[in-house]
Amino acid sequence: MSTIDYYDQNAQEYYERTVDADLAEIREYFLGFLRRDARILDFGCGSGRDAKAFAEAGRIVEALDGSQELCRIASEYLGMDVRNMMFQDFEETEAYDGLWACASILHLTYEEIMDVMKRIHGALKPQGVFYTTFKYGTFEGERDGRYYTDFEEKKMERLLAELNCFDLERMWLTGDALPGRHEGQWINVILRRKR
Repeated sequence: MSTIDYYDQNAQEYYERTVDADLAEIREYFLGFLRRDARILDFGCGSGRDAKAFAEAGRIVEALDGSQELCRIASEYLGMDVRNMMFQDFEETEAYDGLWACASILHLTYEEIMDVMKRIHGALKPQGVFYTTFKYGTFEGERDGRYYTDFEEKKMERLLAELNCFDLERMWLTGDALPGRHEGQWINVILRRKR
């Protein structure tokens, strides 16, 4: 079963489990880098939780996800269309002030992450801001029915050096935001488009 199949088959349960995760502090920090009229793309929006919070904060928001079922559920929750698209097919040019990829591109291989981050770079306006997060560690492979690429600081620094298209604004660790889950750590990064 592919990662997309997993989300299509478990979309309602995933929505119910994640829609109330408390990421308010991280979202506020991200918004602090952006103007009030910023255009934000929620890249791998899942339940639609963060896109909704950005819209409620007065930002112009778009959302996409690779799972057709999650797009359907998120569209209903948000009251707006959510694009169904594989990250590897994403191609836009200087369209967004901010791009939010919370626990989404972690389902790609390292090489795919490099390719998608180049696409994200191209989609950001000059000086645009990109937030993403990964499970903390060194694991790469299938876990719980999905593919994961975990990161720790050195691996993230290597990725950013290889890409050479983002400036690192901040890298930090957080605990798991899902209710009832306290065992995992996440590595978060805020990046700014270099050129």
